[in-house]
Amino acid sequence: MGWRRRQNNGFGVRVVLNGMRLSSWLGLAYLALASLPSLAQEDAAGDEFAQLRGVVRNLMDDNAAFVKSHKPDYFKPFQEKQQPRATVVTCADSRVHMQAFDKTPDGDLFVVRNIGNQIATSEGSVEYGVRQLHTPLLIVIGHSACGAIKAAYSKDADNSPAIKRELATIKLPPKNPKQDAEEQWLTGVQTNVNLQVTFALNKFDAEVSAGKLTIIGAIYDFQNALKQGQGRLVITNINGKTDAGSIMAALMNFSGASLKLDKQPAKASFTKKSD
Repeated sequence: MGWRRRQNNGFGVRVVLNGMRLSSWLGLAYLALASLPSLAQEDAAGDEFAQLRGVVRNLMDDNAAFVKSHKPDYFKPFQEKQQPRATVVTCADSRVHMQAFDKTPDGDLFVVRNIGNQIATSEGSVEYGVRQLHTPLLIVIGHSACGAIKAAYSKDADNSPAIKRELATIKLPPKNPKQDAEEQWLTGVQTNVNLQVTFALNKFDAEVSAGKLTIIGAIYDFQNALKQGQGRLVITNINGKTDAGSIMAALMNFSGASLKLDKQPAKASFTKKSD
């Protein structure tokens, strides 16, 4: 089956498959996908196929809507090169996405994702953002209910060798007997963020000392566990400073004297949540 290419009015390459435009071919593929029988009615294994069909259709629909609502001018600023303003290290968790922090992340954020929002397991990617793309900000974003932190505490023997290797680089202190499981989990999230910031400060000391890089630690709290508002990005560490006063002063310096915060930044330690 042969492929050939042709230019489309100066707006890039349109792919043609044996004389048929790829967009038309994908349209036929979509119709074929939609017309497939539901295997869930025939076999329990069909549930997985039904989920697969649903997510593929959803991806195609959403991408079609994206293309329709974003004209060529939208892509011009970054279609030839990227100039992101921040390197973001965050968890691979499906509940954490950049639209919660940036309405237009395209071309704006250089994002590195892995389990436990770690620098050590993606060091080259992080270094590329800081030293090759020269982003002035490196932000490490942990999140509430992080499964990697829970797994690091539990040391589950059933985890595969590959998962164990990634979890091994998460160094957490011993459990505090005065904290219940939920408190310990949240403290672990906070501790891991601070440890990642420390790692980054050591690695990028020259850039930070020269004023070319600021390193921020934060928690995306979709549970409202920190009582700052559900879905809030709570900044908990700026260049190694974790006290509320230093964080407030730095944020006001970044944003100007008119900055207003609804509540104080979260403290480094947590008190037991009330029922």
